[in-house]
Amino acid sequence: MPEAVLRQAASEMLDWHGSGMGVMEMSHRGKEFGAICTQTEADIRALLAVPAQFHILFMQGGGLGENAIVPMNLSRGTRADFVITGSWSTKSHKEAQRYCEARVVASNAADGHTGLPDPAGWQLSADASYVHVCTNETINGIEFQQLPDLAALGSKAPLVIDFSSHVASRPVDWSRVGLAFGGAQKNLGPAGLTIVIVRDDLLGHALEICPSAFNYKTVADNQSMYNTPPTWGIYIAGLTFQWLSQQTEGELTGVAAMEARNIAKARLLYDFIDGSDFYANKVDPGCRSRMNIPFFLADESRNEAFLAGAREAGLLQLKGHKSVGGMRASIYNAMPLAGVQALVGYMREFERSRA
Repeated sequence: MPEAVLRQAASEMLDWHGSGMGVMEMSHRGKEFGAICTQTEADIRALLAVPAQFHILFMQGGGLGENAIVPMNLSRGTRADFVITGSWSTKSHKEAQRYCEARVVASNAADGHTGLPDPAGWQLSADASYVHVCTNETINGIEFQQLPDLAALGSKAPLVIDFSSHVASRPVDWSRVGLAFGGAQKNLGPAGLTIVIVRDDLLGHALEICPSAFNYKTVADNQSMYNTPPTWGIYIAGLTFQWLSQQTEGELTGVAAMEARNIAKARLLYDFIDGSDFYANKVDPGCRSRMNIPFFLADESRNEAFLAGAREAGLLQLKGHKSVGGMRASIYNAMPLAGVQALVGYMREFERSRA
């Protein structure tokens, strides 16, 4: 989280804008929270340049919840196509099998999830209700640098993207997207808030078994107030959207400025890793994530010493996911360049001291 956002939230904890109560005490039906929610929706629409034909929904359940909610709303119980690029898209495919025929049309499993399957080779279904991709795989460190153009590939299906872990880190080409979803907890706010951005024509097709609170049309018709939304998460996300919109990098502002920063941060770390025989990143350079950078020590018997030294240096949560091992640096929007410089400095010193 950006420090400025945390400080503002702390200053408003007991009294939001002279209302005499904090956001966590507000009724979601009250005028105070209504104003917060309306402003938050307007701010994310402006920040991400979301076209008018898309609804912005504030929901709950996280990305894993959406793995079920999306097929319940979009599949019509028929067929959906999935591109497997790592752990999260694998989970999405597995969950969707409970609600429709979930077909794998491309996979990078054979290369250990280290590259992206070329869209030209995807075996897309002629009758797919949608095509699902995870545009940034946090565990495997893979990111789509450009969204696939399904129309150019001969598919009429809408593209569904799970952009949980890199939302607001780069622009979105909405002309190629039918639905985007993401948990807020990586780049936008605290855990508990899920954001769904869905095109008009994809509403109103939910399966009978879909709970009312997860029916996109119901949520849209009620401006995300059909049931009690995650009010605190929406408030914090709203502060984050405002912070993001104020960021500048040269002549760039907002998401464009963040993208420039993220490119610089990722390049600094990747360049150091690639120039070292002590560390390695196994992902194809053409699809390396800007947000999540997994790396391995050449001698993995030194892993614990590396992590212990990192903790002493104030560098935390560097242990890789248990399914892949090694290390992982997550450098989301709120991580300043100075943080990445500190990590590179520590990695250089650790390597030097073990030479």
